[in-house]
Amino acid sequence: MESSQTKVAHYDDTVVRQFTIMAVVWGVVGMLVGVFIAAELTWPELNLGIPWLSYGRLRPLHTNAVIFAFGGCGLFATSYYVVQRTCQTRLFMPKLASLTFWAWQLVIVAAAISLPMGYTTGKEYAELEWPIDILIAITWVSYAVVFFGTVGTRKIKHIYVANWFFGGFIIAIALLHIVNSAEIPAGWMKSYSAYAGVQDAMVQWWYGHNAVGFYLTTAFLGMMYYFIPKQAGRPVYSYRLSIVHFWALIFTYMWAGPHHLHYTALPDWTQSVGMVFSLILLAPSWGGMINGMMTLSGAWHKLRDDPILRFLIVSLSFYGMSTFEGPMMSIKTVNALSHYTDWTVGHVHSGALGWVGLITMGSLYYLVPRLFGKDKMHSIKAIELHFWLATIGIVLYIAAMWIAGVMQGLMWRAVNPDGTLTYTFVESVKATYPFYAIRFFGGLLYLSGMIIMAWNVWVTAISGRSVKVAIPAVKTAHA
Repeated sequence: MESSQTKVAHYDDTVVRQFTIMAVVWGVVGMLVGVFIAAELTWPELNLGIPWLSYGRLRPLHTNAVIFAFGGCGLFATSYYVVQRTCQTRLFMPKLASLTFWAWQLVIVAAAISLPMGYTTGKEYAELEWPIDILIAITWVSYAVVFFGTVGTRKIKHIYVANWFFGGFIIAIALLHIVNSAEIPAGWMKSYSAYAGVQDAMVQWWYGHNAVGFYLTTAFLGMMYYFIPKQAGRPVYSYRLSIVHFWALIFTYMWAGPHHLHYTALPDWTQSVGMVFSLILLAPSWGGMINGMMTLSGAWHKLRDDPILRFLIVSLSFYGMSTFEGPMMSIKTVNALSHYTDWTVGHVHSGALGWVGLITMGSLYYLVPRLFGKDKMHSIKAIELHFWLATIGIVLYIAAMWIAGVMQGLMWRAVNPDGTLTYTFVESVKATYPFYAIRFFGGLLYLSGMIIMAWNVWVTAISGRSVKVAIPAVKTAHA
């Protein structure tokens, strides 16, 4: 208890609670849109002839909602939580931290309105028009001030490795967003890129692949390096490896973007640089995966009874698989088969659903009871059910897309002895149909798990209360 003579300092978890709840809400919304557009690809008449329900408008809404709304809120929540505990101090400028929450929600709502209306720059993962881009930049700089201000006012000398990953991600995304979104306004919601032709494509995929590399990989590794040791009750397997992992990853990732532009007007040597660095990436990526997996040394038995730990560890297996598949697909001869096919869609979703989704869900399951004064989540059986729905959904989704993608690539390149194409494009679409139906069903299972999570989080939150956690007086490296 806090005495009248002693004022106890507390962590600032209000903004963490807000971002945690909204991560779950936007997760349901984003995945619902994803399941709907998967249904549209299977049954095209579902768009009802309404322009803002068309696949072309809803697809960027889905990607933005899942990456920046669900993933973004999860990252804000976990980074704000972790940086306070590992630095043993309150958030720097808590009012600015609160501003980042409301500004980020405004960005999400603006995206949800403008994208179905057809306002888009046409750039992958950067579709939002210039007024929203400016708001994103302001929010992100504010986020950087809060995060690095907290690190700068830490009470202990050591900077825990998770903060290196979060910090690297914040700096890289600021750089990527500002450079790639350089555009000339031509109206309230219309702009033209500051770059032209193949230079625009190069800048876009420097951004696009590093959005994957820093936003969807590095940042979530920050989650991994905190929440797996905490949930397992074990120290990180090799702290030295975690530092090597960080520096190798952030140096190598920046150069891999050109592998998205094989067999285009981009100079051949640039394509080769992208391919070589993509292959090099396998080493630091698997180093991080092994480090996370081996953290369970001596505690593997906990996986039998702890579904939260299962979320966190299985996410690493998908991370390892995706970071093997990505470099393999960057090889020019493999890319000649895979490019423009649904194999790419399967690869993206093995990373998005398997790695990003599961690590975020596991981290949020860890956070929610602690943020709302509960010993555990309302229903452990519901977490168990969520895990199996999500895992089976992922496997159905990516297996269907792998088979469909390889089949498409082979059909498109098949030629008759006289040099004419063996199959028409329509025949390849018809052959793909069953796999689109399987993809829809897999997505439906994944969404069902997310809805169960939303119910579990809601019941846990309303039955608990907002708690104040005192900052410990004893300064250890890992609180």
